[in-house]
Amino acid sequence: MKKVPLTAKGADKLRQELHELKTVARPKVIQAIAEARAHGDLRENAEYHAAREQQSFIEGRIRELEAKLANAEIIDVSRLNPDGKVVFGAMVELCDLETGETVTYQIVGEDEADLKQGLISVSSPIARALIGKRAEDIIEVKTPKGTREYEILAVHYEF
Repeated sequence: MKKVPLTAKGADKLRQELHELKTVARPKVIQAIAEARAHGDLRENAEYHAAREQQSFIEGRIRELEAKLANAEIIDVSRLNPDGKVVFGAMVELCDLETGETVTYQIVGEDEADLKQGLISVSSPIARALIGKRAEDIIEVKTPKGTREYEILAVHYEF
């Protein structure tokens, strides 16, 4: 199976969620199933069926997280020598040349992308346009609303 890039911070976040599911959520739902079973007839026991559904969701999420971590290639940007270039994990400050608006994005793996937090997927059009560029370079990004131009104001590697 193909390795998927993931930042060290993103891997830690997935590990924390996995730990929480295994040590808190799973035992809690097992207890809820046991209590619902004690109520008798399982065919018409809504609490039992809801707890089993929750258990199914938790077990599925545990398998998903374990698979993501098993297939992750964890990239620690602080150990790279990018020499001023935009690389996976870098924090990039951009200026939209049309509006003058500045934005800052970190290029991360697909599983950790969250635009509201400024985390963009390495496979997104803007990240693909940024990779390999340097501060003061101008990039063009094709969007559904047309082509946008950005100037790279700064590239940071420490988080």
